[in-house]
Amino acid sequence: MWAACLFLSGQVPGGIDGEITTFGTTVVIASGLKGLVYDIPEGTDSLPKFEKLKPVGTVYTNGLLIPKRDFTEGFPGITNKSEWFAIDYTGRFYVDKPGKYAFIVASDDGSKLYIDGKRLIDNDGVHGVVAVEGNVNLTGGIHHIRLSYFQGPRMSLALMLGVMGPGEKQWRVFNTNDFRPPSNPADWKYGSPADLEKPEPGKGGKKDR
Repeated sequence: MWAACLFLSGQVPGGIDGEITTFGTTVVIASGLKGLVYDIPEGTDSLPKFEKLKPVGTVYTNGLLIPKRDFTEGFPGITNKSEWFAIDYTGRFYVDKPGKYAFIVASDDGSKLYIDGKRLIDNDGVHGVVAVEGNVNLTGGIHHIRLSYFQGPRMSLALMLGVMGPGEKQWRVFNTNDFRPPSNPADWKYGSPADLEKPEPGKGGKKDR
């Protein structure tokens, strides 16, 4: 929790391995997280039903570590948005060390994290920076991840996604570069490249806002 405390205090989270990021870039990152950006109505107090909205843009990123910042600093990375927007990130990642994984999401305002279509973390609502943790046992091979986030009213915003793998003692930024599958199909210890084309199991996250 040391890293989370640093994050919540607004300091640069030195307890987490990783560089400060933006919400994303318009440059496509094939192996990264894809975030669909939405405008949301003023007064929204929880994550929207994304299937009822039309995205106004798309961003890509390998990881998310955006410490608390004043809304006047804008929407880091692409536009001058500062309030009343939402981003729905999705992606795939490869686990080469099966076991228990801990995830942490810190956000201002609400967020939810899904792994393989199942909600792992619920950090929804209008609030200051709040960190919530969740644990999941992951088998080797390809897994799906979805992180939904919204920014409501001013005065500040933040978003961080961290992970601790089996045997690890310190949070680090969840970075898709650390979870890439082998480039050589013969080196796949778990599953096969065909798993990259499989849809998210049950599409559970899409039904649960």
